[in-house]
Amino acid sequence: MPGIVTLTTDFGTRDSYVAQLRGVLLSACADLRIVDLTHEIAAHDVVEGALFLAGAVPAFPAGTVHVAVVDPGVGGERRSVAVEVGGQRVVCPDNGLLALLARTHPIEAAHELTNARFRREPVSATFEGRDVFAPAAAHLACGGALADLGPPVSGLVELALPEPEHAAGVVRGEVMHIDRFGNAITNIHASMLQDGPDRARLHAAGRELALLRIYADAEPGEALALVGSSGYVEVAVREGSAAETLGLERGSAVRIAVVR
Repeated sequence: MPGIVTLTTDFGTRDSYVAQLRGVLLSACADLRIVDLTHEIAAHDVVEGALFLAGAVPAFPAGTVHVAVVDPGVGGERRSVAVEVGGQRVVCPDNGLLALLARTHPIEAAHELTNARFRREPVSATFEGRDVFAPAAAHLACGGALADLGPPVSGLVELALPEPEHAAGVVRGEVMHIDRFGNAITNIHASMLQDGPDRARLHAAGRELALLRIYADAEPGEALALVGSSGYVEVAVREGSAAETLGLERGSAVRIAVVR
């Protein structure tokens, strides 16, 4: 039975790009169930795309095929790949989009998309999402093997993200994403809080914030920190925007210290 194919891109919806992806998928297999996850990733923002995939992919059932296209290097030397991860497949450029997902769900197999049988000819140098990724995804969703698409590869591209530093009971990191609510999601994972969140204090934008359990533990308009659903520490303002209220943006410094 044809399966689920999801689409994640930075294409937006005003142009025909998403429609072309859907058309190629349905031309290959008219019974596919296509789910548009988002087409609002910021243009060319691989980090935002990687964060999105790390959050979204694990929520889907085994057998789902994900097409992810955030590809500032389209037509260049970066590889096109399909990977097996957590019983699902992801088809995307090898440019770091998989890096954060792979930290929590190891890549089980990866193949480069080189087999011309599973391409739409001629391949556009500026739209491999339509001509390479979509045909490969349709092949997988209709029961085709990952190995059919090309040779196995290793050493997938990592993201050049600053890593938190841990020394003398203090974790130093930075904001890596602002979500639509204005929450500032940091690169500090809950697993780095060796003494747990109860005695931790986050310092950002000149504020010291306790790590609370939920947003409702703060008063409306009050700033707080907590471990979000992604597992990363975030700075928030209840019923407001931490980005606007505290002036936080991607790259803003944060540190977490333990109160003894």
